[in-house]
Amino acid sequence: MPLHIIGNPVSPYVRKVMAALIIKGINFEFDPIIPFFGNDEFERLSPLRRIPVLIDGETVVNDSTIICEYLDEAHGGPAMLPSGPAARARARWIEEYADSRIGEVIIWALFSERAIKPRVFGDKTDEGRVAQAVDHDLPAIMDWLETQAPDNAFLFGDTPMAADLAVESFFLNAAYSRWTPDPDRWPRATAWIARVTAHTACQQVREWADVMIRTPPAEQREALKQ
Repeated sequence: MPLHIIGNPVSPYVRKVMAALIIKGINFEFDPIIPFFGNDEFERLSPLRRIPVLIDGETVVNDSTIICEYLDEAHGGPAMLPSGPAARARARWIEEYADSRIGEVIIWALFSERAIKPRVFGDKTDEGRVAQAVDHDLPAIMDWLETQAPDNAFLFGDTPMAADLAVESFFLNAAYSRWTPDPDRWPRATAWIARVTAHTACQQVREWADVMIRTPPAEQREALKQ
């Protein structure tokens, strides 16, 4: 029986988990619910009404980081965390930095302002907030990622792990928001992100995201059948 993911692949947190499942060779299906919405049953499964939620039989797991760690502990396939305490600590910190700081800037100051507010709510973009993100916050993020990027392959070997996926996943939302990092200014970081993006698992979840971003929420479940 396949695992079940509640969550829309437009979300970078959902894409991280989906890519991990594909890399690990675990069958899954998903319901493209919108975060913070849903019915009472969704709130029972996700008390904060956030996505993704993983359902594995009778087990319900919330939060993308916890889900990836659960998958390592409960299922086979390539690991999402490296071995050794130092490497695991570094991996967890990079993933946390991505999920918190990169998410704060790309999702809330860029994607929400340029894509969600005008398209979904008909609100005006806060250009001051966008300018702060583009001119100051994103360059600072890229400067730090440049110091962390591996010379080749991925952070901890020849297969992307959760930390790689966590960083890479946000840059599709940045692209949806008409911003991409400059490869001349940040050559190591952009090359690393591009290598993760080129992985077949990330390509698959990006295809789903592209379908969802073009489809009104009420029509998304039907679109997945096509």
